[in-house]
Amino acid sequence: MSTSSGGAAARPAFQRFANGAMALCLAVMACAVFVNVVLRYGFGSGIAASEELSRLLFVWMVFIGATAAYPAGEHMAFTSLLLPLRRKPRALRVMSRVIHAAVVVAAGLVAWGAWQQVLVGLDGKSPVIGYPMALLPLPALLCTAVICVLAVIKLVRGDVVELDHDAATE
Repeated sequence: MSTSSGGAAARPAFQRFANGAMALCLAVMACAVFVNVVLRYGFGSGIAASEELSRLLFVWMVFIGATAAYPAGEHMAFTSLLLPLRRKPRALRVMSRVIHAAVVVAAGLVAWGAWQQVLVGLDGKSPVIGYPMALLPLPALLCTAVICVLAVIKLVRGDVVELDHDAATE
């Protein structure tokens, strides 16, 4: 019983951290772009690093959000495909295991590809700022690795896919 309450307490802490990190990324992106627009149109100059920084932060923001959305059950769900199984618990459990296994495989493949891109990016530097190019695929690697681990946990525990999503998320 204490493990579930510990997990429940950890989830909001992770959500707060993820929300804060995404808000920080968005704030820095908005400021960088705004200042660059003002400088470009108001003074005929600009900050060359603004686009590169915004691109890097946008990639990180998207993958932080994707990582936070998975344990919260907020990813796109095709629950309408499983609704006919609602009254057949055994079939729903079997299909849920198939779905969790498919998520493990897909996330593992994306993580493997992202790892390959991280390795390629270790040798390169971004043209303007000069950060290692490995920082662009790194959030994809981290995100999919976390999702893969969480999907393995759901698969081992035998969690059933939730069917109580709003119509807007189906």
